[in-house]
Amino acid sequence: MTAYRDPDSTDWRANRVAAALAGRNPTVLAELDHAFAVIGDVQFLPGYSLALTKVPGVDRLTDLPRAQRLGFLADVDLIAAAVETVCAARDPAYRRVNVEILGNNDAFLHAHIWPRYGWEPPELVGKPVWLYAAQRWGDPESALGPAHEGLRRALTTEIARLRALGEFAAPW
Repeated sequence: MTAYRDPDSTDWRANRVAAALAGRNPTVLAELDHAFAVIGDVQFLPGYSLALTKVPGVDRLTDLPRAQRLGFLADVDLIAAAVETVCAARDPAYRRVNVEILGNNDAFLHAHIWPRYGWEPPELVGKPVWLYAAQRWGDPESALGPAHEGLRRALTTEIARLRALGEFAAPW
């Protein structure tokens, strides 16, 4: 299985935010008010998604004015709720969702939304995802691709459903 690739994949991967704004980031599930909901490049924990800022050049949450910060966090909340609903419906071993804003490697504001499962290795239960072996991150079996189309559709549909409810909008 090969990973989803934009015809100009080096370009979209080099600047994921600009590519999302230009409509060329193939991982985008939905454009929200303050973020793009995207599915992760790897799916060894099925449903792994992210929120990408819509503001080019923003490196950390505190780079945004407070109203935009709260709007970004409201979008993270919406994506996390969608991941939880979809993953719980698809896998009875679903346990919870973890949300992380780290920014250690990629210099653009983004939040990781990790579903966690009961079938994970016992030594990683209750531990950060970053402790998974390096080969998991590059494993072709879990690389985002055509096998994940059903998951993509389910996440996109749930994000749209939650947006329509209006519960996740920033209050201003």
